[in-house]
Amino acid sequence: MSTSSIRLFITAPLAHGLPAPGSEAQAHYLANVMRRSVGDPVLLFNGQDGEWHAAISELTRKKVSFTPLTQTRPQTPEPDSWLCFALLKRTKTDLVVEKATELGVACLQPVITLRTQADHVNLERLRAIAIEAAEQCERLAIPTIMAPLTLPALMAKWPENRHLFVADERRTARLVRHTAAPSALLVGPEGGFTDAELVSIDTHPQVTRVSLGAHILRAETAAIAGLALLLATDPPQE
Repeated sequence: MSTSSIRLFITAPLAHGLPAPGSEAQAHYLANVMRRSVGDPVLLFNGQDGEWHAAISELTRKKVSFTPLTQTRPQTPEPDSWLCFALLKRTKTDLVVEKATELGVACLQPVITLRTQADHVNLERLRAIAIEAAEQCERLAIPTIMAPLTLPALMAKWPENRHLFVADERRTARLVRHTAAPSALLVGPEGGFTDAELVSIDTHPQVTRVSLGAHILRAETAAIAGLALLLATDPPQE
């Protein structure tokens, strides 16, 4: 790793010359893990002010501060797409959060269904996973991670202006495709939704059943593959 490749998410505002404090964990990482010192360069982003080339201005075992110098990328709009997924066991939930962040999801909503095998999450840990994924993949924003909701509660509060694509493991629906409008993908648990749950879901006008391809996918694979399809856009023309 080169000296300039360290990239960190901070919560402080970013502007030229404005001191930007980091966290105690970042101080430990820079001083003890990466062996950095005052004056060394880093890249910073906060989800609002773009990405900045900065220098470490203060560094102790428990405290770090940066001086932003030059904006390397402005903040740009991201797709307004959510992933609603039946809550999985810890390692699989971690994987979904990491990969969904890399793909560019705006919001992650864990859902508790009748066949869900877990019923709670450590939101602070999931946010840390999302932050690390965004730092590594050079994303400019961190997705919102919501507390789990039961499926009835999710559907009861579903916003009227957001389309909901529901992954249909029976493969009779069309393949999910990218849309520029506000959207979300709902993926069920291992074993799928119950018939009663599907009937309830289908009563909502914002819902469209979609396929994720020719094969039955594991729940974590379905969440990642479906989100990749939903967010896929053509590359810019040169």
